[in-house]
Amino acid sequence: MLKTRAKYALGQVVRHRNHPFRGVVFDVDATFSNTEEWYQAIPEDSRPHKQQPYYHLLAENEQSYYVAYVSEQNLVADHSGEPVDHPDLDDLFGPFEDGHYPLQVQLN
Repeated sequence: MLKTRAKYALGQVVRHRNHPFRGVVFDVDATFSNTEEWYQAIPEDSRPHKQQPYYHLLAENEQSYYVAYVSEQNLVADHSGEPVDHPDLDDLFGPFEDGHYPLQVQLN
């Protein structure tokens, strides 16, 4: 069954279900839209299905900042109330308020 309604919103803080990182949603694909090479690099026993929303995140862990591409099934809402420190946040979002970041740019 194709699920195309995104659970998480732009500016929402989320964390990965299995790996120690969190991030801010800055884009959503209704279904998988990355390369087949990227998809095949995921171990088969943990490879998520393609027919679900995939999220682009400004992500952080204890060592670095990066952009992550994560399936909806591997995300959970982050209710810590803590801001994310990714250096690119100011390019897209306003200040952290009430657990999320408001968009500051017009997206197409």
